[in-house]
Amino acid sequence: MTQITFKNKPIHLAGSEVSEGQHAPDFKVLDNDLNEVSLENYKGQKKLISVVPSIDTGVCDQQTRKFNEEAAQEDGVVLTISADLPFAQKRWCASNGLDNVITLSDHKDLSFGQQYGVVMEELRLLARSVFVLDSNDKVVYKELVSEGTDFPNFDAALEAYRNI
Repeated sequence: MTQITFKNKPIHLAGSEVSEGQHAPDFKVLDNDLNEVSLENYKGQKKLISVVPSIDTGVCDQQTRKFNEEAAQEDGVVLTISADLPFAQKRWCASNGLDNVITLSDHKDLSFGQQYGVVMEELRLLARSVFVLDSNDKVVYKELVSEGTDFPNFDAALEAYRNI
């Protein structure tokens, strides 16, 4: 079982760990209108999946904005996934004037978190991480941030996304 820290306290991660080079596992999450979404919805597109513990925190807010701003010129899709309720994600997008950000909720059954090994057991939140998938859903980049309150390596993730 993988372990990280969150606010410097040890946290255990549950689920199946995903590695670079493997085919990305499918998942089921909810969009802001409570529609079920899976990896299949983005078939044939490269994907940058930005995983955050809660969209309503400063680091998660900045991570979501940075990836969406920096990757906007690329062909592909940027998905932000958290265990926040879809209503909270929708409110966050509206209050920040971000109409094109795709936020997806893993609150219902933690399908994404379990499939990608990023469920923080002690908090029932998702661990800060980034996954870049090519158009065939091969994982070409993965970062699991070792301290949950730190930022991911934006440059490395964006370089992987741009170079697919």
